[in-house]
Amino acid sequence: MEKNSNSRYLVLAVRRFLRHILSIKDGTDVQATIEGIKRDIGFRGPTAWILIFSIFIASIGLNVNSTAVIIGAMLISPLMGPILGIGLSIGTNDFETLLRSLKNLGIAVSIALITSTLYFSITPLNIEQSELLARTQPTILDVLVALFGGFAGIVAGSRKEKSSVIPGVAIATALMPPLCTAGYGLATLKMNYFFGAFYLFFINSVFISLATFLVVKYLKFPHVSFLNPVKAKRYRIVLVLFLIITIIPSGVIFYRVIQETRFNIASENFITEKCYFEGSELISKKVSYSDTLSVIDLYYLGNDVSEERKLYLQDMLSNYGLVGKSRFPITKQTIVRVHQETDMSADFEQRMADLNNNLRLNILEDIYTKNEQTIRDKDLKIKLLEDEVIRLGKTDTIPYQQVSREIKYHFNEVDRYSFAKATQVINIGDTLRMDTIPLFAVSFNSQLGANEKEDLKTRISDWLQIRLNTKGIRVIEY
Repeated sequence: MEKNSNSRYLVLAVRRFLRHILSIKDGTDVQATIEGIKRDIGFRGPTAWILIFSIFIASIGLNVNSTAVIIGAMLISPLMGPILGIGLSIGTNDFETLLRSLKNLGIAVSIALITSTLYFSITPLNIEQSELLARTQPTILDVLVALFGGFAGIVAGSRKEKSSVIPGVAIATALMPPLCTAGYGLATLKMNYFFGAFYLFFINSVFISLATFLVVKYLKFPHVSFLNPVKAKRYRIVLVLFLIITIIPSGVIFYRVIQETRFNIASENFITEKCYFEGSELISKKVSYSDTLSVIDLYYLGNDVSEERKLYLQDMLSNYGLVGKSRFPITKQTIVRVHQETDMSADFEQRMADLNNNLRLNILEDIYTKNEQTIRDKDLKIKLLEDEVIRLGKTDTIPYQQVSREIKYHFNEVDRYSFAKATQVINIGDTLRMDTIPLFAVSFNSQLGANEKEDLKTRISDWLQIRLNTKGIRVIEY
């Protein structure tokens, strides 16, 4: 009897200790919490502009793949207000606040989508960075982050002494980047990005509101209006069904991510341990996951991989869980396809080209990035040289077409006419100097005599020197 009494006392002592450590009721300021959440619900004036600015900042952060910029945008974003308002209003049966919260959340989402879509429509930087792609496939882990973040936010917000938890919740639950990614999907017409990112924002909002609702009910915030037991039960059923429907897609996506990760790990182990043969070099590999039929492509150089080895590889798949024989199979079936260098068909060459395409693109991108400044400098030099050639051409180029027409007009005895620059050697003392002179070759009508031709060449030479403002022009007959 005494032993049972001691055990009961120990249990009571542990319960009192845990209640003292884990209790969130002490220090709760219910009225101030309600007033603070209601105050942050509205989106008008400065709050709307702060949202627009934060959306622009977050979009730029996603565009340039800057985590610091994205975090800064989340810190100044006022999106948490109406989301907490929804949880509070459901927990206190305040339908007026619920309608106001839903209305302002709709306004905020509309502003965010319009702003981000506008930005991504005009920005010249349209590269899909990792920060952006990370928001296109939400999983159940995002649900857990939103739920625990919501718990932290409402518990911290209900304290008399305020803390810096709310900004941390805004960063952890990441409400801004999904909306910006949804705007990117609209701007680029990639609707899978839009729906994936918007679904991430939706589940974040729902489970932050759920966490707020649960804490509000636990802390017994006063109800604005009371429901009869039948309606209350009906609303609880609707709420549970809504949460289940909301969470199912993220669970499906999460399961697929887990399966694909398991497949990648198992196939990497399989390739490392079983796919290297003496005399045949494995130059590349490609794995494609599917829950029904997955494929491992192996590309070899050197000696042919025999049919016996191909059958051996196919048989070894079961040892790595790559066929549907286990209790929790990764995939129903996996096949190994071996490609040899001796296969010079167009299909083989295309597969090799596709396989190495990403590598080539990365190499080209690195080369371009490293030499971009050099290329710009060379382009500038070329432009300067082109300008100089044009400038010199204006002062040192004979207008051949125009002069040809004028010669025909002034000297109708000329039958044909051509122009060139000739080089002559001039002896000055003991040195020789090279000089370039304009040389005009003309052909006269056959009726002219020798003296007439000489006189005509002199007249043409004099006229050309005046016409072109150039001395030293020589005219010869051909």
